[in-house]
Amino acid sequence: MSSIVEQLTQRGLIRPPAFVISNTVYETITGSYSYGVSTDTSDFDTVGVCIPYKDMIFPHLRGEIAGFGKQIQRFDVYEHHHVKDGDLEYDLNIYSIVRFFHLCMDCNPNMVDTLFTATDCVLHCTKIGHMVRDNRRLFLTKKAWHTFKGYAYSQLHEMDSRKPEPGSKREKIRERYGYDVKFAYNVVRLMDEVEQILVDGDIDLRRNREQLKSIRRGEVPQEDIRRMYAEKERDLEKLYHSSKLPYGPDEAKIKQLLIDCLEEHYGDLSSCVVNVDAATTALRDIADVIHKHERLVA
Repeated sequence: MSSIVEQLTQRGLIRPPAFVISNTVYETITGSYSYGVSTDTSDFDTVGVCIPYKDMIFPHLRGEIAGFGKQIQRFDVYEHHHVKDGDLEYDLNIYSIVRFFHLCMDCNPNMVDTLFTATDCVLHCTKIGHMVRDNRRLFLTKKAWHTFKGYAYSQLHEMDSRKPEPGSKREKIRERYGYDVKFAYNVVRLMDEVEQILVDGDIDLRRNREQLKSIRRGEVPQEDIRRMYAEKERDLEKLYHSSKLPYGPDEAKIKQLLIDCLEEHYGDLSSCVVNVDAATTALRDIADVIHKHERLVA
């Protein structure tokens, strides 16, 4: 089945770069639908992963030297929002696979979520897309506590302080409930997700959907949201130290997964990637230390 990007392009609704159309390997619905709290007016927030041309990822193939002369702009993401296709409206964000891996390795909550969406949210998934999803737990580390808590805190702050645009959906929400219930449910959702990460090393995005629906309906007072955040922050701070997850990502394993994905797409990359073994790297580091010491002594 063709990707949503390809379908929308064929209907003349978007005009992405050619490689985005032909090389999109994964697309999934994110946002309220993926959390099980969508309404009839919810947009289809769609995040995808594509593989750019080989010389975009390995610019030395076209003679570019890092830091010298004109540097060709890298491709990170193709964005197109409010794409109307009949009764549906899409918000598209299609990331370069390299950028996507980097954001997931940093435990960016929005990106991590895209790997744990339910199968009914996945719109398009090639063999490479399955390779990434099958290894999604590689990206879960204790670093998630800091990033998810930070996002939750920002949502808490914006819950009643952010001024929505006149006539927007958010202005109507604030007028109806007195505060922004969408920000409120995201506070609780993010803290629940990071608890799952620290305890289970996994995420079920819809585990807490009934509570989130209740919050979105305005049934939970604003003060309770703040109390829930404070209590969860205290409990998870302890859990962070006892969690068996690693503190940071295994960059070597994630890099190998990325190379495996790229080789599945391009073929053999031995002419593009030079693998320097750990022993050689260590010897170089030792030589640098000795050289610096000799200069100080001299």
